[in-house]
Amino acid sequence: MMEGKTIAITRSEEDSEEFVELVSNENAIPIALPTIELVTKGEKIVDELLESIKQENPDYSVFMSSKAVKLLFDSAKKISMYEKLQLSVANTIVIAVGPKTKTALESEGIKVAHMPNRYSSIGIGEVFTRLNAVGKKVIVPRSGASTPFLKNLLEKIGIIVKEIYLYDVCAFRDTSHWNKFRQLFSQNKVDGIVFTSASSVRAFFEIMKNDYNDVTLINNLQKTKIVSIGPFTAEELNKLNVKNTIADVHTVLGAFQTIKNIFSLA
Repeated sequence: MMEGKTIAITRSEEDSEEFVELVSNENAIPIALPTIELVTKGEKIVDELLESIKQENPDYSVFMSSKAVKLLFDSAKKISMYEKLQLSVANTIVIAVGPKTKTALESEGIKVAHMPNRYSSIGIGEVFTRLNAVGKKVIVPRSGASTPFLKNLLEKIGIIVKEIYLYDVCAFRDTSHWNKFRQLFSQNKVDGIVFTSASSVRAFFEIMKNDYNDVTLINNLQKTKIVSIGPFTAEELNKLNVKNTIADVHTVLGAFQTIKNIFSLA
């Protein structure tokens, strides 16, 4: 049972609304932990993407996060390039990694042609395998902190991939938001943590190392139920010897269901 449990998620309050509602409905206590913040390259990312589309003439565009969509189109609005960007992206066959990204694209007037059953790089690879897209060109606007896994996977399938890095990430600098979590964690009163990206794992450790050495931090984490939203997040935790359970479905809802199941079996 989750009732009375304290569950943290490595996202800002703004990005955690769904999780907070799900946890609260179980009479548990949610904590939003803003672990990372975006460091954008500014409006030049729009010019860079438009120039790449013009030069590469890609058949497909792949969006791996709703953040990438919002950042790109918001930047275009600031420099009156919105309609040009909209048209350029719409002239490709658009693939969204998951429902949140699909919704973000549709809100910008972009029709999404495909979305994988598995909301991950592997799922994107499965889509392209079904499409028999060997020799086709793909453009992927995404974070500079992304792993090369997707690019390598698509190139093995026989696809020509161009990645455009829209932003980098760094550890969240204003850690006053963490005071409640720090206090409860020091008393072993955090029952569960959901990690939502490999970047959030790295940032979590960077922030928490201000209070703990590696050994103490990992020992304390072992007293907590840890869920990773997907395999890359799990891999980052495994590097640090943190036991975790991968969500069956790689979404916030999927991670919530996984941690709920863990507590129901405990």
